[in-house]
Amino acid sequence: MRLVTSLRGQLLVASPALVDPNFRRAVVLVAEHGEDGAMGVVLNRPSEIRVSDALPGLLTVIADDEPVFRGGPVGPEGVVVLARFSEPGRAVAPIAPDVGFVGAHEEVDDLAGVVRRARAFAGHAGWGPGQLDAELRDDGWILAEAEPDDLFTEDPEALWRRVLERKGGRYALVAQMPLDPSLN
Repeated sequence: MRLVTSLRGQLLVASPALVDPNFRRAVVLVAEHGEDGAMGVVLNRPSEIRVSDALPGLLTVIADDEPVFRGGPVGPEGVVVLARFSEPGRAVAPIAPDVGFVGAHEEVDDLAGVVRRARAFAGHAGWGPGQLDAELRDDGWILAEAEPDDLFTEDPEALWRRVLERKGGRYALVAQMPLDPSLN
């Protein structure tokens, strides 16, 4: 039995109960969620690797030489590119009206005029059928609405705290917890 309808475009914010080091204090953008499972990318894990070093061709769509983000533990050798499009019909797996993924068939040079913002992710997060629903029931994740600035945040290290504070109430209190609660 499914917990909710599709979570595509929503944020999964790791609860303090989630101790898996791959997802501790992670904020995941859900790209797909259905009967066959779920897929997303971690928005707040920049790596030490720069786009110019790993994927120099992408500099035509990624204006700044930003880091490649660690999108999750699944397929870390593969890269997916999340983008804000001026021509939304070019997006694969749309997340929002003008946001989706760049298709593997796209020529990078052809994207320069249609991509307004892009971010590269090495790997992704994935869940088998019913797995994410079970993790939600077990309070492993906190659901949140994605805001446009979340997807391409300039301050990824603060994203977890910022999303929880925005939710308010008890979530704002959780946002203030130290990384190691025993130090409190």
